[in-house]
Amino acid sequence: MTGEVRGRVEWFKDMQFVGRIEEDKCSVILGEGGISPMKLLLLSVAGCTAYDVVMILQKMREQISGLEVEISGERRDEHPRIYKRIHIHYRVHGDVSEEKVRRAIELSQDKYCSASAHVKLSGAKLTYSYEIIR
Repeated sequence: MTGEVRGRVEWFKDMQFVGRIEEDKCSVILGEGGISPMKLLLLSVAGCTAYDVVMILQKMREQISGLEVEISGERRDEHPRIYKRIHIHYRVHGDVSEEKVRRAIELSQDKYCSASAHVKLSGAKLTYSYEIIR
């Protein structure tokens, strides 16, 4: 996706907001009864890199049958309470080469994942680990 992205957040009730990106078919509830924007940011990083890793491994013709990405983040105590540390754990399922899994993750983290790049630019230390489940 290139160019301008437009979205809208609307106050629904109490401390609940509904967010939607133009032309997307889903909405997200932010705030009470929904997800906090900072937790959504963490999930965005996980989703971005998961997409990359699956795509890269498929292009490498690896027999990936599943992927789980667990992510955890630690925020600063002072405002703005940005993430200072993020750890991503990849659980790759299938008959895949460990070298290619490592390379796919490196490519995602060092080149392709825009969400990871954003949090790194804010000063967050991003680490990762992986396991292969055959």
